[in-house]
Amino acid sequence: MRNVTLEQIYEHPITQKYVKRAGLAHAIAVSYHAFRLAVKNKTNPDSAAKAAFLHDSGHYTWYRDGQWDFDLYKNNDIHAIKGAERAHKLLIRLGEDPVAAKEISVAVLLHTDSFLPCDHNQLQLSTLQQIVAKADELDEEPDGKHHYRSISETRARRQIVELDRRIDKALEPSVQKQTSDM
Repeated sequence: MRNVTLEQIYEHPITQKYVKRAGLAHAIAVSYHAFRLAVKNKTNPDSAAKAAFLHDSGHYTWYRDGQWDFDLYKNNDIHAIKGAERAHKLLIRLGEDPVAAKEISVAVLLHTDSFLPCDHNQLQLSTLQQIVAKADELDEEPDGKHHYRSISETRARRQIVELDRRIDKALEPSVQKQTSDM
């Protein structure tokens, strides 16, 4: 059973502020990629989708002379650190299992190596962490343009509810197995 759904995360004011600022269409697309990769790699699709949805919640917009400055962003960005903190706090507030909240937050932290003194390939990432990083890469556009795609509120909610349904369905066999083991 899931403690927190993507729809509950989406509805929270913190998500409304920070995920929308970072790009709601991108967050949803990355969540779908992460879901598919998690199912394929036999990793928890709920944790993967949540981490993917929240992965850019720490973004700060870097402007110079009134224009988005991708180079300034790339050289000074620590969004993964701030995003991991926000994700953890939000998930705990919503009632997520603390162990899962930490796992999801660490995946948010390590979805990029932009703030690290080394490349991802020098780290031993868990399967979940690799999935979230790969899902983000699958939706990237040059110069950060993926953060500026738009999506209507109606379509966003519909896609989130549908992904929640898919996650519930993907988790059914493991719930049935746990019940039969008792």
